Amino acid sequence: MPLTNFKNHINQNFPFLKESKIIIAISGGLDSVVLSHLCKALDLSFVLAHCNFNLRGEESDKDEAFVLNLAEELDVECFVQNFDTNAYAELHKVSIQMAARELRYDWFQDLVEQLNFDYILTAHHADDNLETFLINFTRGTGINGLTGIPAINNNIVRPLLMFSREAIETYARANEIQWREDLSNNSRKYLRNKLRHEVVPILKEINPQLLDSFKQTIDNLKGTEAIANHHIDAFKKRAEVTSNYAITAYKISEFKALDSPKPYLFELFKTYGFTEWNDVLDLLEAQSGKYVQSNTHRLIKHRDVILLAELNIDTHLPISITKSETCVEAPFGELHFETVSAITGNLDLEVYLDKTQLKFPLTLRIWKEGDVFQPSGMQGKKKISKYLKDEKASLLEKENTWVLTSKDKIVWVVGKRMDERFKVSDTTTQILKIIMKK
Repeated sequence: MPLTNFKNHINQNFPFLKESKIIIAISGGLDSVVLSHLCKALDLSFVLAHCNFNLRGEESDKDEAFVLNLAEELDVECFVQNFDTNAYAELHKVSIQMAARELRYDWFQDLVEQLNFDYILTAHHADDNLETFLINFTRGTGINGLTGIPAINNNIVRPLLMFSREAIETYARANEIQWREDLSNNSRKYLRNKLRHEVVPILKEINPQLLDSFKQTIDNLKGTEAIANHHIDAFKKRAEVTSNYAITAYKISEFKALDSPKPYLFELFKTYGFTEWNDVLDLLEAQSGKYVQSNTHRLIKHRDVILLAELNIDTHLPISITKSETCVEAPFGELHFETVSAITGNLDLEVYLDKTQLKFPLTLRIWKEGDVFQPSGMQGKKKISKYLKDEKASLLEKENTWVLTSKDKIVWVVGKRMDERFKVSDTTTQILKIIMKK
């Protein structure tokens, strides 16, 4: 990999880097060290950013010292951040590899925002791309998981992606560039290392031009992916409708009109953590109320639609509202409070109340079993559960129905029906207008 090849590659594919402020993510290993030297040779404006994950004892500290010395050699600024990776992994219930990834990229983005950098450069190369393809393949994926690592992903740029590990090492040795070896890369403990040391060498033995063939395959798959995405987007526009509380609904009839709905279900919902795709498919024929749940979302059958909603356990805490407040934020949006002199409308998303009948502070909370109210226009009381059933509310709508209360009395089933006991009458002297804004 001569310098001229890299220079031409930057000029043709990443010309914006020549006028940008850049962070190079550097570990001290071969790939990131070579990338730093190449960027220096092209006189790009960059700094180094090194993460000490404190996972390898003294070796981690030696990596940090090496990177600091390299920054001095290249005459560039260097940022170093130490992490307690084990503690983070335990706290967030993720693997060490995932913990390191999250810590690394969160810190890089913080640097970008705080110091006004434009791009983050990582040293992923063609072999990394092949390994990622194989990892996704072995775990199961759709076409997007087989199109490799993107060269540009928002503000993250990977300018070495077209070059092989062998070419990078050849350049390093030819230019007497020193780097740090991470002995953990030789361990077969991690899937990537197992593929790197045991599977890829066999594939390269079968096809010495494997990386070239792989690049052609990736290019073909990306073309197919673009066609598929265009088709999925068109289908989504036909099938998608929006319900209350930002719940997205999809018409079941659109799925049933397809010869094979399962791939469409996968493409629409793959980013929400679902894995049991036969169970998702079965929702099309299930009874209302049946659902499939991931760690973050639920898909629920409701009459003639499939509802998608995020699991939001922490947002169901009661909210206290004082007499002086004019705006209160809630999971469904905002409530705006205003004292007015007359009723100017009567919509579901707004109510007019006799302010003198209210006992502050008011409480905004999720309804619970046993709650009753007197629906406006009615003489008797009604359980909230019965009211929601009569309204044919879906499971998600029931779970996300909020009530505004005054002491132990329900004032308003928010966005649906107010209580008769608090309506404005001829004797009302103060009118409180409440508007719900989603």
